[in-house]
Amino acid sequence: MSDPAAAAGAAEGAAVAAMDTQPWWFWPLVLLVFCFVLGIIAVLAGVGGGVLYVPLVSGFFPFHLDFVRGAGLMVALAGALAAGPGLLRRNLASLRMALPMALIASASSIGGAVLGLHLSQLNPDILQICLGTTIVGIAVLLLMSKNSAIPDIKKQDALGMAFGIGGTYFDESMNQKVSWKTHRTPQALITFILIGILAGMFGLGAGWANVPVFNLMMGAPLKISVATSKFLLSITDTSAAWIYINQGCVIPLMAIPSIIGLMLGSFVGVRLLSIAKPKFIRYMVIVVLLFAGLKAIDKGLHIGLLG
Repeated sequence: MSDPAAAAGAAEGAAVAAMDTQPWWFWPLVLLVFCFVLGIIAVLAGVGGGVLYVPLVSGFFPFHLDFVRGAGLMVALAGALAAGPGLLRRNLASLRMALPMALIASASSIGGAVLGLHLSQLNPDILQICLGTTIVGIAVLLLMSKNSAIPDIKKQDALGMAFGIGGTYFDESMNQKVSWKTHRTPQALITFILIGILAGMFGLGAGWANVPVFNLMMGAPLKISVATSKFLLSITDTSAAWIYINQGCVIPLMAIPSIIGLMLGSFVGVRLLSIAKPKFIRYMVIVVLLFAGLKAIDKGLHIGLLG
């Protein structure tokens, strides 16, 4: 019977050999085109680029998982930094809601990044299995979550009131001002510990988790939740990214074409949003995430059912 570890090593060696036969510009160009398509899909599906980038690139490209996670954080960070200032100017991103969560999530993301790099050195297969399980869980979360446009909160909790979480914004679609407040702030703070750990460990960003917590758990309006989540990523992803940069896990030839491709794709995605069918795209992304997650688990267990 063949040794699974030896087979995995042989497969990795073959992948490296295949990379060596290509000119230096081949893989950056492939990443640019791939991330351009990814950027379009991410906008149409309403998810961040990082949550699609890491499982797909690690599953279908011959790159080490540490480098993929480092580039994934930079991809998520670039999108958040580009959107943050505009969201703040339009009073959609709430600083009072973001900053307490950012403090918890940033500290946790640093711990998650350190833990992820340690697991990668200890046993990369464990990290692949954990990544696959997390991606499958995210797909299930996207499938089950039912966002509420403007939740009806009767009474704000004491901690949320002390933080001053709440406010008003002008909803252009309704042509009126909307007042909002939140509840369950302590539960949200605890949840963001886990979100930060997962974001740092796998380089996924955390938009997939931020929005349900803000909207479904705390009761913030959906527009406020999405905007605050995007702004929050610019803080939490920065913390984890420094760990990967310090360890030499961010390669410019991977990160730069990935970021440029995703940003260009996002611009196209915004233009297509008015004519596309987001519901179909959403389910397509869920299927892709399920497949990518199962492939990561398959890769970690060396089963070989998914190639």
